[in-house]
Amino acid sequence: MSKTESTSQGIDKLVYRAKEAQKMADSYTQEEVRNIAASIGWFAVKKAEDWAHYNYEELKIGDIESKINRTQARARGIMRDIKHAKTVGVIEDNHEKQLIKIGKPVGVVASLVPMTVPEGVVFIGMMNAIMGRNAMICAPHPRAKETTLKVVNEIRELFKRLNVPEDLLLCIEEPSLSKTDELMQACDLIVATGGAGMVKAAYSSGTPAYGVGAGNVVVVIDETAEVEEAAHKIMEAQMNDLASGCSTENATIIQEEVYDKTLEAMASSGGYVCSLEEKEKLQAVLWKDGNLNPEVIIKPASFIAEKAGFKLPEDKTWLIVEEEGIGPQYPFSGEKLSVVVAVYKYEKFDEAIDKVNNIQAYSGAGHSCGIHSALEDRILDFALKTKTSRVAVNMPVGKSNAGNWNNGMPFTINLGCGTWGNNITSENITYKHYINTTWVAKEIKNYKVPTDEELFGEVMKNENI
Repeated sequence: MSKTESTSQGIDKLVYRAKEAQKMADSYTQEEVRNIAASIGWFAVKKAEDWAHYNYEELKIGDIESKINRTQARARGIMRDIKHAKTVGVIEDNHEKQLIKIGKPVGVVASLVPMTVPEGVVFIGMMNAIMGRNAMICAPHPRAKETTLKVVNEIRELFKRLNVPEDLLLCIEEPSLSKTDELMQACDLIVATGGAGMVKAAYSSGTPAYGVGAGNVVVVIDETAEVEEAAHKIMEAQMNDLASGCSTENATIIQEEVYDKTLEAMASSGGYVCSLEEKEKLQAVLWKDGNLNPEVIIKPASFIAEKAGFKLPEDKTWLIVEEEGIGPQYPFSGEKLSVVVAVYKYEKFDEAIDKVNNIQAYSGAGHSCGIHSALEDRILDFALKTKTSRVAVNMPVGKSNAGNWNNGMPFTINLGCGTWGNNITSENITYKHYINTTWVAKEIKNYKVPTDEELFGEVMKNENI
């Protein structure tokens, strides 16, 4: 038997086991799946510290306390969002239109797990999947396979204690691209969290998929902003797991009147403004052959600077590079997965909007952006004209757009980027994306057909039509 056939049989067996378990979950009630999801969430709250330490020991990236806080906050936040959600049976009954909507499982979900947040993708994905009475199979990133497998196995043990089929959650133990490809083709739905290549593969697999685009968040600071507060919030985003999240601020576009003041505020918040020589050294170490260097990303600023060949003062925790260009010749305009922020200057506000759109056309299309401003009309203008799925206002983008208690965004670990980012949705991926729906349509008695005048109005008088 060839290696390919052996691999195929292994994936087929996982999918078979998942389908058998999903058949059992098909009969669960709304309250039963909600209780299982709640059990996963509370288990994650209790296991957050253990998972964070284990993940750090495997990968040696990020910040342990941030990982703990993220797991606990997301577990609680997801529970807030699903506590009254309807996903089983009749989920909507519209008497006026005589429409009933029924929620049904999608089947077996293939979850593509990234290196950056493996524990979160597993438990959040499973909370969403079980709400729809689905099974889930994880395909880990090779560098994070031990963390992924640990979280999967511990949730399986939880299922066993709850008398829930353990095979509702499974994992590829020795991941490879070929196994992930086979899994994607064999499952019913793909939720792809990872690099652009993996997301493209998910969309090319022939299986329905929710992919997420690359992050490269750009924020604007205008002349009406509280610049000290804005600088502090950008620092907060950088320190949150050392910028591992795709929502982390990567570039700031500052109005020229407050540019120097803002840089001073950033410096007071632990930012270190690199000289031109230091910027060149930083670029040389952050990118190797045009790709981000895995040896230095998601590391402390002092570590990155040392690798680049310069030393940081002890009170400096993130790096700032002044930039003017955009595109491949200016890599700092792209996503950096590092505590490094590129800063640009603008004169008029339309110029700032153009810079945001141009930067994200190069990297991070459709993902997220932010603005620090006191002008409501300007904030709305910014939201209307930027090609983005999310706009965070006077908040750290990296700690807000995937859900937080101080805003109404749905809690998630997956952020759709719309057609700008070659994604099927621009929404935060939640439980509602893990169900099929059946519409039941009944006849509306005594219905009235509107007149053409009511429907088309003044258009009917246009002689050019």
